[in-house]
Amino acid sequence: MRYRLWGTVALLALLAAPGRALGASAQPVSNSKLAFPAAFTLTPTGDRILYGERLTGRIGWLDPSTGTHTPLLTIPKVSTTGEQGVLGLALSPRYPSDRRVWAYVTRTVGGSVKNQLLRIRPDGSGFTVVRSLPAAYHHNGGHIAFGPDGRLYVVVGENGDPSNAQKLAVLAGKMLRLNPDGTVPPNNPSPASPVVAYGIRNSFGFAFDPNTGRLWETENGPSCNDEINLISRSRLENFGWGPTQTCNTPPPAPMNTNRDGPSPVLPKLFFPVPPALTGAAFCNGCGLSASGQLVFGAYNTGKIRSAKLNPARTGIVGQSAIYDDRNPVLSVETPLNGGPIYFSTTKNIFRLRP
Repeated sequence: MRYRLWGTVALLALLAAPGRALGASAQPVSNSKLAFPAAFTLTPTGDRILYGERLTGRIGWLDPSTGTHTPLLTIPKVSTTGEQGVLGLALSPRYPSDRRVWAYVTRTVGGSVKNQLLRIRPDGSGFTVVRSLPAAYHHNGGHIAFGPDGRLYVVVGENGDPSNAQKLAVLAGKMLRLNPDGTVPPNNPSPASPVVAYGIRNSFGFAFDPNTGRLWETENGPSCNDEINLISRSRLENFGWGPTQTCNTPPPAPMNTNRDGPSPVLPKLFFPVPPALTGAAFCNGCGLSASGQLVFGAYNTGKIRSAKLNPARTGIVGQSAIYDDRNPVLSVETPLNGGPIYFSTTKNIFRLRP
């Protein structure tokens, strides 16, 4: 993953000591250091955490009550250059009756580097490649999750080439909706295409609203305009990133980075000075003041913030910091059935408490 050191966020403008509580405290979960756990997910009840180490290819289980580990599989031929590596993990929507695991991993295959969507056997004895995706030094995206419709959603960065985001035949710079076997669902906006959204620069997180099923995505801008977007799952939408993007004005932000292609959709929230937004989850029974709100992390600032949705849950009416780790925040997750918010840094996974 390419994480940028842009400095502090002028819009948010809070300087705090490491681990400063802003309505929450954090407790480490693992009893040993991890090697950049950029990808993790939880079982529906939150009794176990499935994590991946971006820098080693190791995937394993973690018991959050004891901090102990159980290895699952080490992916071979993992490339970790730039933002590459183990970038996304998802459990079957039928877990625990189906214990298969899906992973988004950058690998060197046949002398070339590819992002691959893998389906891992429950016992860790091997995997199947269900789809290959474009890869680059940076802007690989990589977050994956099953939606409430049972389809697998995959966000792919534009590989450092803004023009890719506007090319519908290229899967870079897109949000994809797939069957678990990597094929295209017949009820996608275009029955022959996995693409449900395009004009995306690079994303490290998205989450489904447990109340409505709507899809919210965090988006990294260039030197301006990190975004939170609301993505339709039923119609093809263009989020406007492309070759004419600029941080100059006019046009006013955020239209200056959302100006390419037809009818660009503007973000529901944007940050003029980017905090490098990362993982996202909904506070569903998390025990924090952010109950029912969208919670998201940031790499540059180490802050975890909550976004309050309007009554229709179609827009954002306010946002505030709930925790300041002062270390880069990678992924943010919560159990499907509700429970604490978990987040990862470059060395561990943590649980947020009131």
